[in-house]
Amino acid sequence: LEGLFARYATYAIDNSTITYSAIAAGGSAQVGLAVTLSADATVQLVGDGEAVEGKLIEVYSDNFATVQVGGFCTLPGGSGASLTRGKTIVGDLGAASAEGYIREVATATAAELGVARGRLVEVGTTTAVVVDLG
Repeated sequence: LEGLFARYATYAIDNSTITYSAIAAGGSAQVGLAVTLSADATVQLVGDGEAVEGKLIEVYSDNFATVQVGGFCTLPGGSGASLTRGKTIVGDLGAASAEGYIREVATATAAELGVARGRLVEVGTTTAVVVDLG
């Protein structure tokens, strides 16, 4: 399902949680992680309970990036994340509190319900959870 109905957008990066590297695949060690909006048209790695804007695809030397904002993609599940097929997603933390991961929304937390999006499709491999971003 990876890439099915994919839509992409270009954003500036925060140059803090996401950084350009000429030697990293895709221009950054953070490629493949989940991102959120940090300012107008600017992305950073998603934190716990935050809205997921999409998947970081490539970072360029001018501090802009391509982000997959729609369609099917894989994103890494957070450390000990609850992942149930059909549930919507929010950001989560990985090992050592690293940002850029996902989990299912905590339905008892109103703030998360307001920012949840997409849906979990395949959850068997927590390092590559299939998500439909819509």
